[in-house]
Amino acid sequence: MLVVTTNDIPGFRVVRHLGLVRGLTVRSRSVVGNIGAAIQIFFGGNISVYTRLAEHTRQEAFDLLVEHAQSMGANAVIAMRYDANEIAAAVTEVLAYGSAVIIEPVTDGSSASTAPPGPWSGR
Repeated sequence: MLVVTTNDIPGFRVVRHLGLVRGLTVRSRSVVGNIGAAIQIFFGGNISVYTRLAEHTRQEAFDLLVEHAQSMGANAVIAMRYDANEIAAAVTEVLAYGSAVIIEPVTDGSSASTAPPGPWSGR
């Protein structure tokens, strides 16, 4: 599954738009995590407890996005974005969303090459 933040993919053409896909997760910080973060806040710098929570939450939303796209028959997601909102004190939602598409390599004899493997391509 190729997932990109752009509206097109060099070396590929969109042959079918399947619609909006999303991955949503809602997370809260634990009391233990808040205590650990409070200690880190006291000393300053990166709050690694929250960094790990944020990264885990974004990854979960991303994985759900990919799962949703695959269930629709997509082989790519274009215009992927993240959004996050605080629902209540210490409760945050993270939404990953984009457009599910079917793509195919450009084979018109031009010099366009296929997209190189990248961190979001799964290759």
